[in-house]
Amino acid sequence: MAIYSMQKLISQARMLAKDYRQATGKTLPGISNEIAENDAAHLLELTLCEDRSKGYDALDKEGKRIQIKARTIFDESKKGQRIGQIKSNQEWDSVVLVLLNEDYEPFEIYEAGREELLEVIDKPSQSQKKRGALSVARFRIIGELRWTKEDGLER
Repeated sequence: MAIYSMQKLISQARMLAKDYRQATGKTLPGISNEIAENDAAHLLELTLCEDRSKGYDALDKEGKRIQIKARTIFDESKKGQRIGQIKSNQEWDSVVLVLLNEDYEPFEIYEAGREELLEVIDKPSQSQKKRGALSVARFRIIGELRWTKEDGLER
């Protein structure tokens, strides 16, 4: 039995990450992903997997395997912000991208299917540095908006 609720811990992690960035000008490695995985699970009603080495982080109610990516947007005017590499050789059905603001709060969540993503990531363009790399802007174009801070779940 957990001593603290997960939501309380994530809330404290958000505050710590924000305070750390304000004090040092740097981000805490890995914290955006931890926060985003929890937010995606809570907001999209996903079940997080214990073993994430299989290439996906969560399952939806139908058993669809979902990889969760995060990007904290500190300055919307900066172009070319990238998300972590998507590995096409692993088992997953879709990728969810959780966009966090400077307070590490989610403001948009997008989802893109495997086929749509593989068309793009397996054929790197001039702007892609390596196979599997994708910009936030490109993911927004490919993906479907699933959740917004203003409207909640999109139908």
